[in-house]
Order: sequence, then C-alpha cells, then structure tokens
Amino acid sequence: MSVSAGQGVHPTITVLHGDDQPQLSGLEHVRLAHDAATLAAALPGTEVLLVWDFLSDAVHDAWPAADAGLRWVHTASAGVDRLSFPGLAGSAVTVTNSRGVFDTPIAEYVLGLVLAMAKDLPTTLALQARREWRHRDAEQVAGATAVVVGGGPIGRAVARLLRAVGMHVELVGRAAAPGRHGFDELPVLLPRAGWLVLAAPLTEQTRGMVDAAALAALPAGARVINVARGALVDEAALVAAVRLGRLGGAALDVVATEPLLPSSPLWELPGVIISPHMSGDTHGWRAALVDAFIANLDRYRAGQPLHNVVDKRLGYVTDGPDGSI
Repeated sequence: MSVSAGQGVHPTITVLHGDDQPQLSGLEHVRLAHDAATLAAALPGTEVLLVWDFLSDAVHDAWPAADAGLRWVHTASAGVDRLSFPGLAGSAVTVTNSRGVFDTPIAEYVLGLVLAMAKDLPTTLALQARREWRHRDAEQVAGATAVVVGGGPIGRAVARLLRAVGMHVELVGRAAAPGRHGFDELPVLLPRAGWLVLAAPLTEQTRGMVDAAALAALPAGARVINVARGALVDEAALVAAVRLGRLGGAALDVVATEPLLPSSPLWELPGVIISPHMSGDTHGWRAALVDAFIANLDRYRAGQPLHNVVDKRLGYVTDGPDGSI
C-alpha cells in the first residue's frame, strides 16, 4: 500500500501533541492540536496527520471532522492500538508507525529487568537504604527459559539479547514461521516458561491473552515482564497470582490505565517492578522519531511508497522479514 504526491509538494501537516511538541523546523504548513476539539478544528484541509501524542484518543474522538483531504496518518510509536477504530480502518487513509526506533532500547530494558529480578537488586537497594548487610543467594539466568510473545522487531531484539546471556528463548508470533511459534502454541510453552515477556501489539487476538488460566499454567516462581500494552494482561488475575505466591514477581512498564492509579495494589506487591512506560525512551528518542517521520515525509513528497505501512485490519506492519509478526 502506498500514497503518492507530486515532487516538491508541501502538504498541510497537523501535529497532535501532548505536553511536548516535536521539533519540525523547516516544515511549512504545520498546524498544532493538543486535544480532540483542537484536532477537529485542524483536520479539515489536513493532508498529513502526525500523532505525536500516541497515547491520546483524540484521533478517534475527532474523526468525524476528517474529510477526504486526509491521506496519511503517522504515529510516533510502534503500537497503533489508539488508531484501531472503524472510521480510520475503513477509510482510504494510509497509516504508518515508527517501527525500528524502539527495538534495541526496549530489548536492553527487558534484559535489565531480567537481571535485576534474578539478582534481587530491588532488595539489595532496599537493604542499602537501611544500611543493612544481609547475604542472599541469587539466581543464574543462563539456562533459564524465556517465552517472548511478539514476533516483530521488538520481540526479535529481545530474543537476541536474552540468548546472548545464555537463556533459552521461545519466540511466539501471530503465526508459526521458521524459528517462531504461533499464538496457538502458547499453552504448550507456558508450563516451561520461567520468564514470560510480552512484546506483542495490542489487537483483538492479544487483548487479555495473559489471563488467570495463562498465569496458572506458568511454573511456580515464574516472572512476567510486560513492555507491550497493559491490556494484554488481566491485572486482577496478575495481582492474585502474585499475592498467592504463584508468581515470583512481575515487571510492568505498561498498565491498563496510565498513569497507574495511586490506589492500585500493584505499587506495593512484593516482587513487582513498576516503571512509567519508559522502556523504549533513551536519550535522543524524540529526535529519532522526528527523523523517522521526516524520512517518510520525503518519500511521500517524492511519490514513493512509504515505510512501515500498517495493515489497519491486523493492527501492525506486515512487511517484515517473514511477512508478519
């Protein structure tokens, strides 16, 4: 799928931003919007929409204002779940994402979480704060089995780093392929997963996939790491599994409601690490996102096929090395 425009065209671009705005110096005909109302006012006449605030629902809420002039929506994220609504999915508008920007940073974050939990670093830091010297034994990660759910670039990057420290990794994607299991094989893999890492997009197929039954299938003491979307996990079931001692812990960079409510029991559960949706955000990530958009904008202006075109029916890019995630 592609869109085309004449050489040298300067399309009208609307940017949906949150607390910060992308640095788009040098671009002409740029409009700014920060919520559904301002986006609805800006959309008529807009040809390109940059969704910088990728956690906003404003595109959905303002969509009736979109006219036939809108041709391309680009999101500054890998996930496109906020854009997966019938109005956009059923339109002729092309959607692209920022695949490739976050792969290595998220993989490094996952590896850091695995090592932190296996070596019990949270307890070490807590003891240090109390000036308490208490020897403990730690776990070895080499030889442990990790099931990584998400066969796209992020999941593959996670698998590479975990294998580099000697872990046995089973990669799971939408459909089976060489070196990768399909989602239908997950129930067979869970009983031997000491680590369950979630790096899949949020789709109807993945929503709630880690439910009470999936958690019960994990071996005692297993850990769950979620760097995908909070809605992949039944949080009530996760809380119950940790409280009962079935799980050894969890690391959640994403939760169902963000920011995580102060009243959530997840804050104080033993063995649970909470981080504020930051696994892919390393120094320079905003500039990298702008560069990815500008590179695609240059292709758009030249009438060339865009990179990272999302299959709006499936909810992710399908032109990877194996054709799908």
